[in-house]
Formats: sequence, structure tokens, C-alpha cells
Amino acid sequence: AFDTNVITMTRFVMEEGRRAKGTGEFTQLLNSLCTAIKAISTAVRKAGIANLYGIAGSTNVTGDQVKKLDILSNDLVINMLKSSFSTCVIVSEENKDAVIVETEKRGKYIVCIDPLDGSSNIDCLVSIGTIFAIYRKVSPDEPSGKDALQPGRNLVAAGYALYGSATMLVLATSAGGVNCFMLDPAIGEFILVDRDVKIKKKGNIYSLNEGYAKYFDPAVTEYLKKKKFPE
Repeated sequence: AFDTNVITMTRFVMEEGRRAKGTGEFTQLLNSLCTAIKAISTAVRKAGIANLYGIAGSTNVTGDQVKKLDILSNDLVINMLKSSFSTCVIVSEENKDAVIVETEKRGKYIVCIDPLDGSSNIDCLVSIGTIFAIYRKVSPDEPSGKDALQPGRNLVAAGYALYGSATMLVLATSAGGVNCFMLDPAIGEFILVDRDVKIKKKGNIYSLNEGYAKYFDPAVTEYLKKKKFPE
């Protein structure tokens, strides 16, 4: 049966914004981000071997070889966020410097994003995704990359999109908790599938990328040790 009262991402964010008596600017931002994610999802599925595996002949700020799909995703995200009239600074993993939005298009939000994370995993068919974090500009000064240097507690929202057998978008907001949306290709919308997701107080699975464990803070290392080897 066809659900005639489906909760889309847009509807969910609009309802949250209405409860918070917001201006609608955050909704504009997320709508633009969703459009970019849908476009990347389509590009990932339709990219030919040359675009998927091809190297663009450059490296990003973390030293990864940049694939053609990374560049496409980066351009898509930046253009969509700029045209949302809700951002003033965009920090991308693919750009050495922060992108300062033109004065006439500026809004009050700062977006930090990795447009296509894990593209080096494409060769072995491991899932790839988009990671993002959203802050509100707090300084009255002219926008700059320094505006993104805020503590995590200042986050307005954060999330990721995973391009796997289906495209999943997980969104965490300070007011609405963590919610999961699945892209329905039939209607081209993200549909709410898991509401208010929480981690159990105690579980039996330990999962963490410890590739940079030697750089962890001693307190973090001690915490992880207790989790891995509980008494």
C-alpha cells in the first residue's frame, strides 16, 4: 500500500523549525544539502569506470589522490550550499582554504564537509559517503575559516550520507536527536525510517577505526582500553 502520510526529510525539518520558531534558513540549508546528496548518489551509481576509478592528477589537503568523482561531488556540494543563501563559510576536505560565500549569497551558517569520504575504497566495493557538520556564525567579523574553529558543543547539526545498496542519510540535531532517512528513488525524497535513534547503555560490539591510535589523547586511550577489556 502507498503511504499517503509519509514523513519526508523536508517535512521533518520544517516541523522541527516551527517548534523552535526558526526563520526557515536552516531548512533551506538542509534542503540544498539533500539535493546535493541525491545528485552524488546518482553520480556514484551511474559513473563509468573512467570517472569512478580515474585519477584527476592531484591530491587533497590530507594527501589522498583525488578521483574524478571527488571533484564532481565537491563542486556539487559547494554550488548547492552557496545557492541556498544560508551559508557564509564552507570548509571542504577537497579545498586547501575555506570557501567564503559571496556577500549577496551569505547566510548565518558554517558547513564543514567531506563531499565523498572513502573514495579510495571504491576499488574494493566498500561503501562511500558524505560527512557534514553545521555551525552557526558567532563572530560579528567578516567571515573566514576561523569561524569554523568552534567546539563540538556548538554544533547545530551533523550527519552523514551513506551510498550503499540504498542511500541512507543520518541527521543529528541539538533539538531533534538522531534520525535516519532512506532515499526512496520512486519519489526522489528522503523518508524517515528510524526516529530518535539511541546507543544502548551497554552493548556487546566494539567497533572503531584505530588506524591513528598512536595519536589519541592518553585519556581516550585509557577509556578505549576499559571498553575493549572490561573487568
